[in-house]
Amino acid sequence: MGATLTEKILARAAGRSAVRPGEVVTCKVDLALLLDSGGPRRIWPRLKELGVGVWDPDRIVLCTDHFTPAVDAESAAILKLTRDFAAEFGIRRFFDMQGIGHVVLAEQGFLEPGMFACGGDSHSSMGGAFGCYMAGFGAIEMTGIVVTGEIWLQVPETIRADWSGRFAAGVVAKDIMLFLCREIGMENAFRVIEFGGDTVARMPMPERMVLTNMAAELGAETGIVAADATTLAAIRAAGREPAADAPGWQGDADARYLARHAFDAAALAPQVAAPHSPANSGPVGDFAGERIDQAYIGACVGAKLSDLRMAAEVLRGRRVAPGTRLLVAPASTRAMAEAAADGTLAALTGAGAYLLPTGCGACAALGAGILADGETCISSTNRNFQGRMGANSARVFLGSPYTVAASAVAGRVADPREFLA
Repeated sequence: MGATLTEKILARAAGRSAVRPGEVVTCKVDLALLLDSGGPRRIWPRLKELGVGVWDPDRIVLCTDHFTPAVDAESAAILKLTRDFAAEFGIRRFFDMQGIGHVVLAEQGFLEPGMFACGGDSHSSMGGAFGCYMAGFGAIEMTGIVVTGEIWLQVPETIRADWSGRFAAGVVAKDIMLFLCREIGMENAFRVIEFGGDTVARMPMPERMVLTNMAAELGAETGIVAADATTLAAIRAAGREPAADAPGWQGDADARYLARHAFDAAALAPQVAAPHSPANSGPVGDFAGERIDQAYIGACVGAKLSDLRMAAEVLRGRRVAPGTRLLVAPASTRAMAEAAADGTLAALTGAGAYLLPTGCGACAALGAGILADGETCISSTNRNFQGRMGANSARVFLGSPYTVAASAVAGRVADPREFLA
């Protein structure tokens, strides 16, 4: 029997000819992503206690994104410690206040098909869009990775999700993921979600990144998309040449999957998730008319350049509804600069949007844009757990950038198809 793409990657990383689900293997790490939130401030004290350093500073990428820019003395101290860590251990791939780490990895071309990568954040799964295995680990596990360059794990089962057909107007990858949170649930521990089908094959890389990012919301270890011409083009666009074996990272036709699902993209309507879970999702019409105080376009999953352009498509020539505020926090400084150059930011701010600094921000209730008691928000972020974006009594709906922008104009949850030609 053949192997899935995940099994092939883990076998290479473990130095074995093959692995099977359920086996425990030790894998060599190709790349480790550390963030200011759970990186140096959690890891460095343990390194000092052990009297050790890092295994390979050139295989570590360090980003400040959660506490940027500092809004209080505690945040400033965390950022200073992160900068000191980079200097102490010679971390040359250090991106300070340049964007959310998961997006920066893609922009810099650091991810390759077949790579085994680890990150100190659950949404590290975003890297799987590049045909690599990239999963999130806690601070203790990341300490071991930083010191040894290795990590043990149980080989996960793979669930295949194939999508065919073309989206209707106003439907995007975010709608797929909100649909899947409802349909296959959020209890998929020790599983990988592999995305395929002609719908996924046509997706540009930023949309594939939404699929693998929100595999975390499905409870999976990670998400993955096999390498193809789009993958290679994205790496080249970031200024790097793909490895010679990059196109070969594919699953076998006779690979065994725990389950296989087939879905029709053409039948999918824009989706919205109601408080307080991404699984509380349904067609936007189920929630239309819910009044909102705030619309938020932000986070690694919802404020890339392509996401900002989606919002601008709705907002151009319109105004945010009175009594509603629209906040936009671009996912990276590069996305912000490109959006400024092509007129996207002008369309957003011209409609009444407030532009916030790059970073995780209100998605994790850090920095500007958090919610007060009793407020209602619709957001392009990945999660809407109770208290995630501020007060416990606040209510957060989730939608695509199209849906968030349409709702900002309407002052209530709204169907983006009403605003698109």
